[in-house]
Amino acid sequence: MQSMTNTISWTEGEQTKNARWQSEAGNPPPKRVIPADDTMTADIAYRHACEGTALLWRSDFQNAKQMLQALARRADGKDRKPKKKSRHDPKVLSPRDAFNQHRLAQSQRARILGMLLIPFDADHSIPLGRAPDAKLACAEAYGNPTVNTNPFVATLRELLGVIGSHEWRKKGVEVVALGERIHPHYGIFSPVRGEYVQMVATAPLPAPLSKKSLAFDIGTGTGVLAAVLAKRGIKRVIATENDIRALACAQDNITRLGLDPQVDVVTANLYPEGRASLIVCNPPWIPARPSAPIERAIYDPDSVMLLGFLNGLAAHLTPAGEGWLILSDFAEHLGLRTRDELLAAIDSAGLKVIDRIDVRPEHPKAFDMSDPLHAARSKEVTSLWRLAARG
Repeated sequence: MQSMTNTISWTEGEQTKNARWQSEAGNPPPKRVIPADDTMTADIAYRHACEGTALLWRSDFQNAKQMLQALARRADGKDRKPKKKSRHDPKVLSPRDAFNQHRLAQSQRARILGMLLIPFDADHSIPLGRAPDAKLACAEAYGNPTVNTNPFVATLRELLGVIGSHEWRKKGVEVVALGERIHPHYGIFSPVRGEYVQMVATAPLPAPLSKKSLAFDIGTGTGVLAAVLAKRGIKRVIATENDIRALACAQDNITRLGLDPQVDVVTANLYPEGRASLIVCNPPWIPARPSAPIERAIYDPDSVMLLGFLNGLAAHLTPAGEGWLILSDFAEHLGLRTRDELLAAIDSAGLKVIDRIDVRPEHPKAFDMSDPLHAARSKEVTSLWRLAARG
């Protein structure tokens, strides 16, 4: 999924105006746009949004944020009167149907909230009252403005995500296994699920590392697992990525941690050349389509990355080397993949399971009973599968 750049048009007074359209989610520009300001009620704004009419905000920025919150409440049904209880038992959805319904609701909500638009000047400043200075945040997400940059329009929801990502990048995420902070860039999934990082930090290292101290980290993301492997004393770690933002993010973190002498961040589609004594991969764990760039760390359509890792593993391991697959079984509890299918994929790739280390997730959603997918989340286990080539 790539950034969508196009032109957006609207009429203001009797004049037709145009601007560049910016969408990191790759969404096309809305077909109908009208100016909106503080005089528009939330109910009218919500009706326009549901009908596919986007609202280009023309007054106070903080009031635009309040309008977005009002739209969110309506999209979530929080401003509606509660329905009368049915005398009939409610239909019990299968985990797969509950997941599909949840994703549909998320998509519809995102579409509605994406109808509130914000104008930007060419230098990424926001020409609205009480608007924040988001120039640096926008430059991190969209790139530095150049002499050829034109004013543009983006959704307020995306802007808030850009600003939030900038704050995450400044502050960083404490990684207990490192005793350091990892700083995620815009669009790169933050390593907030510490349980899988801790497993990589404590699992027994394969014996061949004593002879060839080389490890691969496949799909490194922020570089957190490559950093953990280096901290464990592995002399050389090759961290691969094919996403330009992830490459920059991983390199920044490795440099910040002083691990450049040990870790090489390289561009590769999964594997680099050669063989390693240890190969680690934490692929997206849900075989479904992402709806936003950040979700590519969670959603792996048709299990392409998972199967690519498994099918290439034996050819890149040294004799008696190990591949560590870090994978949540959340997809199994959603009915999107079975354990037998995973084991069959391991077997067909010419691999065997040496051991499996399990841990329960500790993230807040695992304990949130109001979550529509709580039934599946409450059973989730994250595993480190120790794999080896069959002799």
